[in-house]
Amino acid sequence: MRTLDVARLSGYSAQQVRDLERLGVLPPAARSDNGYRSYTQLHVRALRAYRGLAAAVGPVEARELLPRLRTGTLAEAAAEANAVHARLARERDEVLRALRALRVIEAEAHTAGVEREGDAMTITELAGALGVRASTLRFWEREGLLHPERVTSLRARRYAPAAVGEARIVAALRAAGYGIAAVREVMDSLHRPDGPRDTRRILDARLDRIAERSVALLHAGTDLAAVVTAGHTPR
Repeated sequence: MRTLDVARLSGYSAQQVRDLERLGVLPPAARSDNGYRSYTQLHVRALRAYRGLAAAVGPVEARELLPRLRTGTLAEAAAEANAVHARLARERDEVLRALRALRVIEAEAHTAGVEREGDAMTITELAGALGVRASTLRFWEREGLLHPERVTSLRARRYAPAAVGEARIVAALRAAGYGIAAVREVMDSLHRPDGPRDTRRILDARLDRIAERSVALLHAGTDLAAVVTAGHTPR
């Protein structure tokens, strides 16, 4: 097939096809004696796989990931593909935990809850639970997004259940691409009448976006498998 044929079948422009080949996303095209490129159906499938990956993880990461999937061993490719699915599942779980935390915050606005000592977390424990660095939590605190308690003579931080819940919401909003100022505005509104409703709308939209990314990855599955297995035999 010619470049224009591949472009028509894949939905990309001819220049995009050439650029993605140059970046290693596509297998190198055969060249005729006069220098014209000659493509196969595998190149079309690689472009479709790239489209799905780009929708799932973003175009920059997809451009780095697909060449590794294409040139690595089957075991390596399978592990990387599984990691993308696992990441999307983890992002979804983080948003669901943030929604549960939001419900707790709403309940505490109407009833005075009694905190149990075992519910508190240290900064190390909370950072591990959220998958962020302790320095990130300190930064959020400096920006007024979190309000931990400080205990002991060393002024070690202690995150009570309410602070843990707020941290989960902050983490979900930051993962959704919200800047510090926007997150601060959301967090400041949580205890206003309409604040939780607006926050829930943001988190629900985040869930919908993760679902769209997951479906895009599923759509790419058959083409991705064809690209990965081309030229390989399982060990």
